[in-house]
Order: sequence, then C-alpha cells, then structure tokens
Amino acid sequence: MADEVVLLDFWASLFGMRVRIALAEKGIEFEYKDEDLRNKSELLLKMNPVHKKIPVLIHNGKPVCESLIIVQYIDEVWNDKSPLLPSDPYQRAHARFWADFVDQKVYAVGKNLFSKKGEDQEAAKKDFLEIYKTLEGELGDKPYFGGEIFGLVDIALVPFYSWFYVYETLGKLSMAAECPKIIEWAKRCLLKESVAKSLPDQKKVYKAFVEWFGVE
Repeated sequence: MADEVVLLDFWASLFGMRVRIALAEKGIEFEYKDEDLRNKSELLLKMNPVHKKIPVLIHNGKPVCESLIIVQYIDEVWNDKSPLLPSDPYQRAHARFWADFVDQKVYAVGKNLFSKKGEDQEAAKKDFLEIYKTLEGELGDKPYFGGEIFGLVDIALVPFYSWFYVYETLGKLSMAAECPKIIEWAKRCLLKESVAKSLPDQKKVYKAFVEWFGVE
C-alpha cells in the first residue's frame, strides 16, 4: 500500500518551505493544499486543533505538526535516502541545537525589522545582523552547516532567503554587504533542485507582503 501524504501549507510560509524541501530531498510524492490563513479550512482545524497553524503533514491520515518536528519525522520514516541528520549522536544533537537556534531567534529578529520604527528599528537591525553573523561564524568555511552534507540546519534557515528582499527593503540594509557568507551559502543551496523549486521569488514575496500589510 502506497503512503498517502498531504501537506497543509501556505505558499509564502517560511516554515512550510522547510517541509517542501525535505519532501523533495527524499523524493516523496504528496498532495499540496494551500491554506487561506484568514479563513482556515476545517481540515486544518481538525488536524492541528492545538495551534491551528500550518504546516501540517498528514501521513496516512495521521497529522504531524511543527515544521522542524515534521522534517525530522520525514527523515526517520523515509530513511532510505538523503539523510537530513548525521548518524553520530553528538553531531545530531549539534544540528538540532542550531536548528532550534534558527527557530528561536531568526524569525523574531526578522519580524522586528518591519514592525519597529525609529530607534527601535535601529536596535532591531543590530539584533538581526548579530544573529546572522553568529550563524556565519557557525557556518565558517563549510559548504553547508553540517559540512559536506545538506541537512537539517540548512533546511531550517534557507527559507528565510526568500524573505531577504523584504528585510533589506523595509530594514534598509544589505545582506550581501553585511553577511556575504550567508548569501554565498544560500546561493549554493539554491543549486539544489529541492530548494530551488520550494522557495518563491523574493520580489513575489515582497509584493504579497505589501498587499497583506499595506506597507512599503
């Protein structure tokens, strides 16, 4: 019996992109359902009654929620190709630490760039760049965060690249000037088909953002 895989998602979701990349890395066929987040479907409310958020992976009728949990679930269930986590327990814990760092820090500092004004925005910009410079330090001269293998930390972070134009325009900064290693790493990731087909165009994201929030 073939696996039935459904993804409840939203095209511009940074967190949904993670799941799409993981599914593509594993070569898993799935049904994609794009959600209207202002009018959530009954299926979404049923499958994620606690948080009522996307993404939700429904595997043979059973829901799995929260993007990093979903990515690790995908890696465990479809473990016959393209491992997303190292086999060594210490290295695996290290990857989970940095993926959690991305989850805890990166989204929040990015949001502050366009939700704050004046001196608060300048402080937010400083925090934003500090977080990315910390990530540059962890990346070092490695091609990917896990070394030679594209894995969990890369999947956690690379969707944010699709929002860089939003951050740069509204936050008045240049990621290429401030964090060149992150840009080089992101472009390296985009050479992978799984990433390229999962990330929307930066200008499309910016246009949608302006329409959603009425800012420029």
